[in-house]
Amino acid sequence: MKAIRVETHGGPETLRLVDLPIPEPGSGEIRVKQSVAGLNYIDVYVRSGVYKRETPFVLGREGAGTVEALGPGVTEFALGDRVAYMETPHLGCYAEHAIVSVAEAVPVPPGVSDDVACAIMLQGVTAQYLVRSTYPVAPGQTILVHAAAGGVGLLLTQLATLAGAHVIATVGGPAKAELARGAGAQTVIDYSVNDFVDEVKRFTGGAGVPVAYDSVGRDTWERSLAVLAKRGYLVLYGASSGPVPPIDPQRLAAAGSVYVTRPTLGDYKRTRDELLARTDELFALVAAGKLSVRIGAVYELADAAQAHRDLEARKTTGKVLLRIPA
Repeated sequence: MKAIRVETHGGPETLRLVDLPIPEPGSGEIRVKQSVAGLNYIDVYVRSGVYKRETPFVLGREGAGTVEALGPGVTEFALGDRVAYMETPHLGCYAEHAIVSVAEAVPVPPGVSDDVACAIMLQGVTAQYLVRSTYPVAPGQTILVHAAAGGVGLLLTQLATLAGAHVIATVGGPAKAELARGAGAQTVIDYSVNDFVDEVKRFTGGAGVPVAYDSVGRDTWERSLAVLAKRGYLVLYGASSGPVPPIDPQRLAAAGSVYVTRPTLGDYKRTRDELLARTDELFALVAAGKLSVRIGAVYELADAAQAHRDLEARKTTGKVLLRIPA
């Protein structure tokens, strides 16, 4: 099978298209003939070595396609079922075939495309748990969402708006501002033009926001802390600009007895039932026309390196996918 392998940690040039044996599923696993694989910023961290992994390895954490082989004892799926998933126990998913644990595989309902199903997995579930569980957004609240035109940001903005919140979104540039407004953000701040601290404080009358969702990290976290209301929450769920340095607890006291949390997806899908509850809600919202999943760019599998370059340069919006050859 064709696959994209990281030969050594480094830049996008380390991604190579290679031929590998088609893997066989073990107990509790299925093999998926993939139609698409998803790109996520965490793939950049893994490729570059920020998150260490022994090389060489196939990159990627999510995909969608059709079940083509069952491991011993698998009864939850049948050959030909359409599935989407996040996490692979062995090889990654930038490949024509992927081995997937049954615990991570989700049935794709009729009427939902593989592209949308794949896009819902890591980014959609992340947005869902952030809004529903990490900090349950309530009607009437005013909240801050950074990078609101990104894959998670657009979904998070929609879910928070559906929950009745007023979303203040930060973006970089007028095109991304329009995307954020289209997702329901009532107040949009272009950080290339205005300082979001001044704008948030002005809009809230100096009171601040009860929660700031920050996927940018190093470049924004201190200013995010500055716009929190008393006992507010800074939710750091990414670090596209680099990691956040160690935080002195006294800074949290000085900022108004605020909280800082760094949630990870694994802790919000600890059981299969929890995973299915989150994806069921997302699929239902898509089917009802209440949640729009933006596919911002689709690259061929062989063009994975260019996809990484564009992702790192913030040239993409919404979800980025790799099309797998039939």
